[in-house]
Amino acid sequence: MSNAYVEKLLARRAILLKELSTLSHLIHGSWFERYSTCSRPNCSCHTGNRHGPRHYLVVQEEGRQRQKYVPKSQVSAALKGIEQYHRLQEIVEEITQINLALMKERAYERS
Repeated sequence: MSNAYVEKLLARRAILLKELSTLSHLIHGSWFERYSTCSRPNCSCHTGNRHGPRHYLVVQEEGRQRQKYVPKSQVSAALKGIEQYHRLQEIVEEITQINLALMKERAYERS
């Protein structure tokens, strides 16, 4: 391939690396919502109108899954953090493909 192709790959990789620096709120975790019933026997939650949703993140800590409660005021921020983590994974995959293409072009060592 041409030198222009290599330059294009390098330019794209530089853009992706710059985007990485914008992902400051990323959270590596899963999102779920829980509905619950209370201990009051006459509450409507016992007939199907359960309390909630309550919001949680599931994260890995010390090799174990942990559920972290997320207050309503932090829901959008937590969801943004999960979204940023997914973008991080996409960027890493794309950079990997770029680096493999550079290796194929024998341009990886000089980049």
